Amino acid sequence: MSAVSALLNRRVARGCGRLWSGVPRPLTHIRSASVAEAGTRRSDEEQLWEAAGHPLFTRARIGSFFQEKAVLKNPFLEDTLLRGYLRRHLPQEVVFSDLCAFGERVAKEVDGWGRECEVNPPRLVHFDPWGRRVDHIVTSEAWRRMKDLSAQEGLVAIGYERSFGEWSRVYQMSKLYIYCPSSGLYTCPLAMTDGAAKVIQSIGVSWPVEEAYSRLTTRQPELFWTSGQWMTERQGGSDVASGTETVAVPQTDGSYKLHGFKWFTSATDADMTLTLARVQDRTGATTPGSKGLSLFYAEVSRDDDGRLRGIEVQRLKDKLGTRQMPTAELLLDGLPAHRLSDEGRGVASIANMLTITRIHNSVSAASTMRRVLQLARDYATRRTAFGKLLKDHPLHMQTLARMEVETRGAFLLVMDVCRLLGREESGIATQLDTHLLRLLTPVVKLYTGKQAVAVVSEGLESFGGQGYIEDTGLPGLLRDAQVLSIWEGTTNVLSLDVLRCVARSSGMVLHAYFTHVKSLLAGASSVSSLAPAVKAVDGSLSELEEFVQVAASRGQSYLELAARDLAYSLARIYTGALLIDHACWKGASPSDSYAALRWCEQDLCPVAAKQKRGCYDSRTPPLDAALVYDQPIEG
Repeated sequence: MSAVSALLNRRVARGCGRLWSGVPRPLTHIRSASVAEAGTRRSDEEQLWEAAGHPLFTRARIGSFFQEKAVLKNPFLEDTLLRGYLRRHLPQEVVFSDLCAFGERVAKEVDGWGRECEVNPPRLVHFDPWGRRVDHIVTSEAWRRMKDLSAQEGLVAIGYERSFGEWSRVYQMSKLYIYCPSSGLYTCPLAMTDGAAKVIQSIGVSWPVEEAYSRLTTRQPELFWTSGQWMTERQGGSDVASGTETVAVPQTDGSYKLHGFKWFTSATDADMTLTLARVQDRTGATTPGSKGLSLFYAEVSRDDDGRLRGIEVQRLKDKLGTRQMPTAELLLDGLPAHRLSDEGRGVASIANMLTITRIHNSVSAASTMRRVLQLARDYATRRTAFGKLLKDHPLHMQTLARMEVETRGAFLLVMDVCRLLGREESGIATQLDTHLLRLLTPVVKLYTGKQAVAVVSEGLESFGGQGYIEDTGLPGLLRDAQVLSIWEGTTNVLSLDVLRCVARSSGMVLHAYFTHVKSLLAGASSVSSLAPAVKAVDGSLSELEEFVQVAASRGQSYLELAARDLAYSLARIYTGALLIDHACWKGASPSDSYAALRWCEQDLCPVAAKQKRGCYDSRTPPLDAALVYDQPIEG
C-alpha cells in the first residue's frame, strides 16, 4: 500500500469521510487553522498531498474539527423514571413491548417527520388557477403521515378501548409523552380529537355524532378523523361568555346554520369541529352571557365545486411557534351544524373537553422537558470544553441535575392526574379522587406550562451557541413550549379557576388535597433517608392550611391576589409528596430519593411566605398599578 493510500485510509478511520447514499465521498483536504508560517518545515501530510498532485488550498483555513451532534436515542429506554413508574403501576409486558417498539420508531423515523413538518409549514391557497375560491390549506406529506401513525398506534383509541382498566389513560399518555417532541405538533390536533370524543361520550354516542365518535377513536387510518376546537373569537379567548358573537340560525329540519367569525382555530385542517354559538329565536334575538351559549357539532366538507361549505379561511396565523400546525381565522357563513348540548348549556358541556386538553397540554410540557434533557445529557458526553467533556464539569452536571428534578416532578404530577382521570372513567373513583381531579387539572396545566419554558430555555443554553441555531432543531423546542402556558387558559386564568373550584365544592377539594398528601407522607415515615423531604412537605402543608384559614376570613379580592401563589404552592407541595412516595416503593433507586430531597429544598409554599410580607393586603393593588404605570414627575 502506498503512503498516500495509507494516509487516505487513516483519515477515513478518523471520521473525516462521509457517505453519500452508501458511496464514499471523495476526500477534500482542508488545512488546519494552525497552518505553518512561511519558511517553516511543512508536515509530512502536506508533502504527501502535494506529491499526490493535490494542491493545498491556502485560503481554506477553517480547520478539520466538527462537533458531534446530540443523538436522539429510544426515548422509552432512555427514561428510567417512565419505566420505573410503569413497572410499579402497570407491569404489563404488552405495554412495555409496545412502548419500546414505538420509542425506537420515534427515534429512527418519526422524529425526521417532525422536523419536516417544521421546515415545511402549512400554507393557504385561496384560489385555484381559474379564480375560483377554494381555501385549500396545504400541509406537508410528513404531517399527513402523522395522522396515519396516530391512528395505527392508537394514540387516541387507547384511552377509549380501556384494555387496561383504570390505567388505560396512563398507558395512552405515556405513549403520547414519548411521541410529543417528535410529532411536529400533531399532538395538538390529537388533544382536541380526544377532547371531542370525551364530550360526545359524555353527552351520548348517538345520531348525529355516532359516526364521528367511531372515526375519532378508530385505529384504521383510512377512517380516522381529527377534530378542531373553534371557540376563540375577536373579543377574547378564555372569556367565551362575553366574547362569543357567533349565532346559530335554526333550520326546518332541526339542524342549524352558523354565522360568525372565529379568530383562532387550531388544527384548521381537521375533519370536524366542536364550537360555541348563540341560538337565534324567531325575532333574531339571542341570550347574552354564558346562559346563551350552546355547543354545536359541524363537519368540514366541500361542495361539488370544491368550495368549503359555509366556511371561508381568511388567513393563517403567523405564530411564534407551533408553526407546523395550521391555525386560522375563519368566517362562518352558513356552516351546517347540529346542536349537541341543551340550549344554553354549551359552557357546561365543554368542561370534559377542557379536562382532556389541559391534561394533554401538561403531558406535552413534561415530555418537552424530558426531550431537551435527554439531548443535553447525550451532548455532554460528546462536547469537550476547557480540556474535558461537559459531563466531567461539576457545575454543568449540577445544572442538568436541577433540570432533571424539575422534569421528574412534572412527570409524576402529570401521571397522577392521568391516574385520577382513569379511575373516574372506569367508574371506580372515590369522592376524594373526583375532588382531586377537579382541583389538580388546572394546577398541573398552569405549573408544568411555566416549568417547560424555564427548563427548555436552560436546555438550549447547555448547547451553547448551537442551541440558538435554527437548523439544529433546538430553538423550535423553546418556541413551541411557550404556547403551553397560554393555550387552554393562561396562568392567571387557571389560578382563578382553582379558586372557583374551591368555592363551588365548599372547600371539599382542599380537604381531599390535604388528606391525600398526608397519606402519601405517612407511607414514608419510616424511611430515614427521606426525613428532610418529609419534614419540608409536612411543614409546608401546615403553612398552607394556616393560609387557607386566614384567607377564608378575608374578602374575595384578597384571594384573587393570592391565587397564582396558591396554585404554585398546591403544585409544589403535592409534587414533593409524589416524589417522596415514588422514592419509597421497593423498586426505587437512590436517584429517586435524591430527586425528592432536591425538590424539597425549594420554597414549597410561597403563598404563606408572601402572605406574611403583606403581599395580598388591600394597599397592594394600587401600588402595583402605580408601579406599572409610573409617570415622570412634572416640573
